[in-house]
Amino acid sequence: MLAALALLTAGCGVASRAQDADGGSSTQPGGTATKGPAGPIPAGLEKFYQQQPDWERCGSGNQCATITVPLDYDNPSGKTIELRARKVPARDRTGKIGTLFINPGGPGASGQEFAAAAGFVLGAPLLRKFDVVGWDPRGVGESTPVRCLDTEQLDQFIAADGSPDNEAEINQLNTEAKTMADGCEQRSGELLPHVSTKDAARDIDVLRAIVGDSELYYLGMSYGTLLGATYAELFPKNVGRLVLDGAVDPSKSSESNNMAQAKGFDTALEAFAEDCAQRSCRLGSTKGEVLAKVDKLLNDSDANPLPGDGKREVTQAMVVLGVIYPLYLKDYWPRLEDAVLDGLAGKGARLLALADEYTDRTPRGYSNNANEVIYAVNCVDRPDISSIAQAKSQEAAYQAASPRFGSFLLWGSLACANWPVKPEDKPHAIKAPGAKPIVVVGTTRDPATPYAWAVGLAEQLESGVLITRDGDGHTGYNEGNACVDNAVETYLLKGTAPTTDLNC
Repeated sequence: MLAALALLTAGCGVASRAQDADGGSSTQPGGTATKGPAGPIPAGLEKFYQQQPDWERCGSGNQCATITVPLDYDNPSGKTIELRARKVPARDRTGKIGTLFINPGGPGASGQEFAAAAGFVLGAPLLRKFDVVGWDPRGVGESTPVRCLDTEQLDQFIAADGSPDNEAEINQLNTEAKTMADGCEQRSGELLPHVSTKDAARDIDVLRAIVGDSELYYLGMSYGTLLGATYAELFPKNVGRLVLDGAVDPSKSSESNNMAQAKGFDTALEAFAEDCAQRSCRLGSTKGEVLAKVDKLLNDSDANPLPGDGKREVTQAMVVLGVIYPLYLKDYWPRLEDAVLDGLAGKGARLLALADEYTDRTPRGYSNNANEVIYAVNCVDRPDISSIAQAKSQEAAYQAASPRFGSFLLWGSLACANWPVKPEDKPHAIKAPGAKPIVVVGTTRDPATPYAWAVGLAEQLESGVLITRDGDGHTGYNEGNACVDNAVETYLLKGTAPTTDLNC
């Protein structure tokens, strides 16, 4: 079962004090604020904003800490949860600008792991001038986690038929969806109402204050753009320099987003097919021939799963994951060619390996809880499918939008129909009036976050500026386009955003 709005990730000492940040202020949310060294503190949250966590060595030159935040910001004197963060200290200690917070997406991806890979994620100028901090958002990884299913249950959930053809298959899919929802309620019921994007954005403001920055410096990718935009909506006066790369459009409904994402995967697959044909690859000499072979694999695997690793079959849902995953990064396109060829020859091991990478499945089980968090956040963030009847009524529109992937994105939302927590928000434009310039980056053939979403977000934000990368793959910064990289780094280092939308 393909998770609805499966954004996943972008491609695959003591807290320091910023010396040059201008004072921003916001009493939203939380009522009357008191003044702290890093700016106003919402009433009742003083002990969280003023905590001084111990940053201990973890890995080569890195420092890690555990931060305490309220389970429920409306009841800050109640129960608390923990966030685990990793810091990569700035290489230029004397000329440091402040702390750059980074988020790789998801919802459910580990920011700690993203920070650990900062040398590959960020350009050298940013590593010199910023402490880089990545954290596991609430519900994720080493922070207080959402738990739902064991390995066997999650294997069964992910492999379930995501394009049901009859009532029996629909009922079986609903059984799997209900198992996920029930498992989350049984194991994480107290946490589930408090893992929304708004909750996570409020955590960011606590983190910002803890490191001593009066304004937020932030690079968010994929779902991390929704998190960053939500922060700007809640705390516009605390916005310093925000880059939102591979953007999500918060004004779109779940139905609209899912259809657009399905189309995005089609667009990326067509780009792969065209590239493959131009290279006279083994799948065909024309774009149509390549696509026909991919379609044959997708269609045949519905009734005839492929052998996998000797323990697991490669169902159609796993084939879809194995096809989609390499579309995130153009460097992986040769792997997609090999996997499709193997699949057509009746061998599923390569497709299974790609699907496992996508879902973080290892020989010992799943390495994180991202496959559960993506539902926990998406289902509480905004209304989605509420019943099987509603899904049936939308199926024709989804299939028209994307004959290959539409059904998977539609039925992948079925867990939300069984979810124990009602959505707390609804789609709306984020304007963030009063915020400093916010840079939005969009890639024209992004498979996971369609380019139109970046255009939409940049237009909504009163201070939004759009950088367009003409290219393939998911997200645009540090993907080999010097125009994008220079613009993003100039903005983060100097605060100078492009004066007009920029085409790269």
